[in-house]
Amino acid sequence: MVFSMLRLFCLLSAVLCAQILFAQTPAQDSAFIRDNFTKKEVQIPMRDGIRLFTTIYAPKNADQKYPILLNRTPYSCNPYGKDAFRTGFQNMELARAGYIFVYQDVRGRYMSEGDFVDVRPFNPEKKAKTDVDEASDTYDAVEWLLKNVPNNNGRVGVYGISYPGFYATMAILAEHPAIKAVSPQAPVTDWFLGDDFHHNGALCLMDAFGFYYAAGFGLPRKGPETSHGRPFKGWNTPDNYNFYLKMGALPNYKAKFIRDSVPFWDDLMAHPDYDAWWQARNPRPHLRNIKPAVLTVGGLFDAEDCYGAWRVYEAIEKQNPRAHSNRIVMGPWVHGGWARTGGDRLGHVDFKEQTSAFYRKNIELPFFEYYLKDNGTMDLPDAYVFQTGENKWKTWSQWPPFDKQMTPYYFQEKGRISPEMPKNALGFDEYVSDPNKPVPYTEDVHLQRTRTYMCDDQRFAARRPDVLVYETEILNKPLALDGTITADLYVSSTGTDADFVVKLIDVYPDTLSLVDNGLPMGGYQMLVRGEIMRARYRNSFEKPEPLYEGTIQRIKFDLPDVAHTFLPGHKLMIQVQSSWFPLMDRNPQKFVNINEAKDEDFVKANHRIYRSGRNTSSVVLPIVR
Repeated sequence: MVFSMLRLFCLLSAVLCAQILFAQTPAQDSAFIRDNFTKKEVQIPMRDGIRLFTTIYAPKNADQKYPILLNRTPYSCNPYGKDAFRTGFQNMELARAGYIFVYQDVRGRYMSEGDFVDVRPFNPEKKAKTDVDEASDTYDAVEWLLKNVPNNNGRVGVYGISYPGFYATMAILAEHPAIKAVSPQAPVTDWFLGDDFHHNGALCLMDAFGFYYAAGFGLPRKGPETSHGRPFKGWNTPDNYNFYLKMGALPNYKAKFIRDSVPFWDDLMAHPDYDAWWQARNPRPHLRNIKPAVLTVGGLFDAEDCYGAWRVYEAIEKQNPRAHSNRIVMGPWVHGGWARTGGDRLGHVDFKEQTSAFYRKNIELPFFEYYLKDNGTMDLPDAYVFQTGENKWKTWSQWPPFDKQMTPYYFQEKGRISPEMPKNALGFDEYVSDPNKPVPYTEDVHLQRTRTYMCDDQRFAARRPDVLVYETEILNKPLALDGTITADLYVSSTGTDADFVVKLIDVYPDTLSLVDNGLPMGGYQMLVRGEIMRARYRNSFEKPEPLYEGTIQRIKFDLPDVAHTFLPGHKLMIQVQSSWFPLMDRNPQKFVNINEAKDEDFVKANHRIYRSGRNTSSVVLPIVR
């Protein structure tokens, strides 16, 4: 008893000390900004006459010239008022190195004039002053700043996380000669194929409703304002699974809560397929003839925009084969974790290193110092990626690594998976998927979507009869995966539509009782990567087609890239299921417009996953060694 109390006291003391240290750092940052920067608020005119509210933090020391770092945001450049200072910048290493920091409310948000358009499409053929987009607004803002901000050195960097990451991507397309370095971080890139609102056509239900309506982002404003949104009071439960299940079909959300308050919800519902409206909001086809240096940053466990970071880098790499200044950094981070967390752990998983501080000091700072000040040498690799499992930073001359071997691992009988082709001539596994009892995305009871689900223990799912489980033998040597995983399924169904979720899982040894953080990890099934595919889009995201009852059909799709090593003594596991709720909306398993579905459209269906002969399901793994 005395030992237990002593241990508890030491633990509480350590937590208290950590809290004190953490509290001191923001206070020191805040004091540094007030002591070393002046603040100015201006309205910058765009070419069509609309003015964008902009806050400028300039170093007080006027003995030298400084580059400008621009962050354009729909989330407010608060605090407002000339005497109200930010308590910190995204990277205080940059603040201490000397930069002019500029924050701008984008068109139609907070204190800026004009109308806000979600993921405003890029217009490559502007002919009149009224032809504006985020690239032109960036150009006009930079032009004004260069002419009106004293002591700037004529060079501009643009950066931003999440939605501001999208505006950073647009800065690449602005083609202003002064923009020398751009860092899209967790950039919103494609809201139908892989970012916040859809994955392969399946609606990200909690993010769509929780962010745009419950959090108030999608509520229109009456004019310039310093605050926005309002708290949602209709939850009436601490259990999101219960809330969303009771809500039923998607039209119920508009009828009960949204009504006409969120125009973007109507846009979501009006465009169920990957039509021209969605395609216009994808900037990747335009990322050609790139002039600025680009550093794309993302998190391996980013629940919102993991897809965007990988795919922006990929698009620039493929469409600019002679570019020597396109780089990617991926760490063991949640959404924006490199700026907001220590990056040393997520949930139960310990990464053994303060990865965020390492990134800010050794990657982001040298990047901007070199391209905006000519300081130092540019020896950053094309890819700086944290290898989870091993918990080490790895550097690569290209991503994915050139020496990867794309190796199919085939589903076998008795729940096994291996690189050997099954020998039996006929075989399948089956399960009944009931959309009225969907598979939860996590075993926890909570209201808001968690970020830790990205590496959560998956044993709760493995125990369900509607989840198929395949695993390797215990590994006797490391298995390192670096790159995109492809799920290649052969399926049949009694329904005319279905979702298929494939999850890559690291199974820890049963004999592991504790790790040094005191958490039980024996038999832990760590989610490394998961992705969903809506079967109607198996041949085209633009032209959906039904499943044909009883017919074997191929469902092939990619999972976002991974960088993970399965250690000796561990096992690799694949889980297959047909719901992931309420992370993703439910598939009625009938070929209907899901955005207009009725509660009675949701029906049970029997799904088979085949594992023999020409119809052998597999996952194709990017094995480095």
